Amino acid sequence: MVPDARRADSPADRLGASYLGDGRCAFVVWAPLRDSVEVHLVTPVEQLVPMQRRADGYHTAVVEGAGPGARYRYRLGGEAEFSDPASRFQPEGVHGPSEVIGPDAERWTDTAWSSPPFEELIFYELHVGTFTEQGTFDATIAHLDELRDLGINAVELMPVAQFPGTRNWGYDGVYPFAAQNSYGGPDGLRHFIYACHRRGLAVVLDVVYNHLGPEGNYLGQYGPYFTDFYHTPWGPAVNFDGPHSDEVRRYFIENALYWLTDCHLDGLRLDAVHAIRDFSAQPFLQELASAVQRRAADLHRNLYLIAESDLNDARLILPPELGGYGLDAQWSDDFHHAVHALLTGEREGYYQDFGTVGHLARALWHGYAYAGDYSAYRRRRHGNSPRHNAARQFVVCIQNHDQVGNRMLGERLGHLVDFGSLKQAAALLLLSPYVPLLFMGEEYGETAPFQYFTSHGDPELVEAVRAGRAAEFAAFGWRGAVSDPQAEATCARSRLHHGLRHEGAHRVLREFYQHLIALRRSIPALRQLSKEHLEVTAFESGRVLTMRRWSDRDETFIVFHFGRRDNTVTLPIPGGAWHKQLDALDERWLGADSAFPDTLDTCDGTTLTLQPGACALYHRQAEAAA
Repeated sequence: MVPDARRADSPADRLGASYLGDGRCAFVVWAPLRDSVEVHLVTPVEQLVPMQRRADGYHTAVVEGAGPGARYRYRLGGEAEFSDPASRFQPEGVHGPSEVIGPDAERWTDTAWSSPPFEELIFYELHVGTFTEQGTFDATIAHLDELRDLGINAVELMPVAQFPGTRNWGYDGVYPFAAQNSYGGPDGLRHFIYACHRRGLAVVLDVVYNHLGPEGNYLGQYGPYFTDFYHTPWGPAVNFDGPHSDEVRRYFIENALYWLTDCHLDGLRLDAVHAIRDFSAQPFLQELASAVQRRAADLHRNLYLIAESDLNDARLILPPELGGYGLDAQWSDDFHHAVHALLTGEREGYYQDFGTVGHLARALWHGYAYAGDYSAYRRRRHGNSPRHNAARQFVVCIQNHDQVGNRMLGERLGHLVDFGSLKQAAALLLLSPYVPLLFMGEEYGETAPFQYFTSHGDPELVEAVRAGRAAEFAAFGWRGAVSDPQAEATCARSRLHHGLRHEGAHRVLREFYQHLIALRRSIPALRQLSKEHLEVTAFESGRVLTMRRWSDRDETFIVFHFGRRDNTVTLPIPGGAWHKQLDALDERWLGADSAFPDTLDTCDGTTLTLQPGACALYHRQAEAAA
């Protein structure tokens, strides 16, 4: 009988190498198709230790002289040797030996920390390799005070699991337990997380459970981790519902618990869960959510699971008793697409399903713009209703690594729209009733692109990636030269220029973001995330959108004008005395002379002339806001 590995607290039951003290280390590996497995200790003193094979396919051994820093491989069937599938550190890269690390519990001093409630989070997505010139966890720490001062309280790291070479987005990782060596390895990650927690910043990690990268992927040498029954854009699917899938699930669930428990992460963003092929009665995602919820209760901490999915399927974030998987939240791509298409005018690829004020209004009011509606891009109905899902369960953005980096030139929104539209996009994001996510550099209008880059060692793979990227861009009709993903210059071009935040319009934009975040936190109607206390109105012909949000005794009215000429419109603002709290056209924000008065005293509606780029927020405290 296999121990309940999903709650494996005993070192003897944990996958990988667990240091026991006194120079002794326990090794556990699942290799059901191998009759014999040996631990080949490479350093400090070379030795070969046979492992005991159990009936359930696990091989175990306790090895003397294998303290922290010892390097090892597993020898399978007396022949080929491979690194540990559950390696915690790959100091020599994906093809080198694994390294034993010491117990994390002795090195943490943030035991009183717990993340804020999910609805209070403001995420900042960053890529460690391009966030600084050095591209390390330690170098990133130097900028955490800036993020905290901006109002950020949650950092979301793009994947850090060990990938080939030193340049990669992270979605080619092949050692899910091992923090990237060139970023600083497990010690660097620990320092970073602790530094974040000291500043009141939660840390969420992007993990990839739908596939592993091609180079250095040796899981198939150990057992049936993959299946040919399904296929993904990246090759064979992970085996989540076929023969032996119980132990494959154990591997990934234990990985999630490792990040959350040993590494003190506050949550995981689950990459592209629509590519997890699983038709079992109890889906992997549901089992994962249950395991994380139990661990959160054990640790008395807030732990979060956030799905990325392009299916608009509310079951991901419904509780199991309503037929859902029980995940905490999901990214809402529709919000991004609606904002992007409206502001840029782009209609290629999936943007053909968006572009009207109505699309944006639906995304704002419901969380999805498509909830069973016909999609021209997909040529079928798309999505289901999120009416039972709370606003706090949707993470929204106006830029992220995918939407920027999967453009042919890696252009950010600031390359595509004017300064006024950038301010409108920021206000839509931070005044929405959903959980906002910023992409690194967005807050000051970073000018560097964010492009796709790799440093693979396999020449055939390098050529395949080049050809694949060029093919992906065809659907959008983009023309021009595609940057070489393998070129070091492509990665270097994507590094941030932090000094811009002090200069001209960049400084003003950052201050605008800072002001929006402060309003979001200080005004009760904005602080309360609720679809039930929300009214959105779209004026399609005038390209105007209004949004009213309220709490018990507090109310806001927000108006946007996306047109290119002045437009006179009667706004559906309730009667009463309203005070202006934000005006994107104020001189302070490098706007023209604004037509918005400082106060409005209305009787259920008022007529105003709106200028291009207009965005204004009015606030009142009412006896009983409707």
